[in-house]
Amino acid sequence: QVQLVESGGGLVQAGGSLRLSCAASGRTFSSYAMGWFRRAPGKEREFVAAINWSGGTTYYADSVKDRFTISRDNAKNTVYLLMNSLKPEDTAVYYCNTVRDLEPLGSWGQGTQVTVSS
Repeated sequence: QVQLVESGGGLVQAGGSLRLSCAASGRTFSSYAMGWFRRAPGKEREFVAAINWSGGTTYYADSVKDRFTISRDNAKNTVYLLMNSLKPEDTAVYYCNTVRDLEPLGSWGQGTQVTVSS
């Protein structure tokens, strides 16, 4: 089973950028598709982006397309989310997880808080 630790969140002004990291334990990391999800205050957790095992295919929610970029480094057991042109509505706790068909598979980590001020 893969265990995940998210980091890189913080407070940023609208229009700014952040890069989130998700460090995974376990030798099978490179076997899994990975995804980022977020939960905004008072809302359900939602899909943000996903990447296949090799990094060759990516998927994005319409709300973040052309602003966010997901990538992975299998040698470092890490998946990243580069977030540009941030908006106040991107404020949420961001989580990573293994995914299948864009649905989360494993247990959730503690997440990392992203707050975008207007």
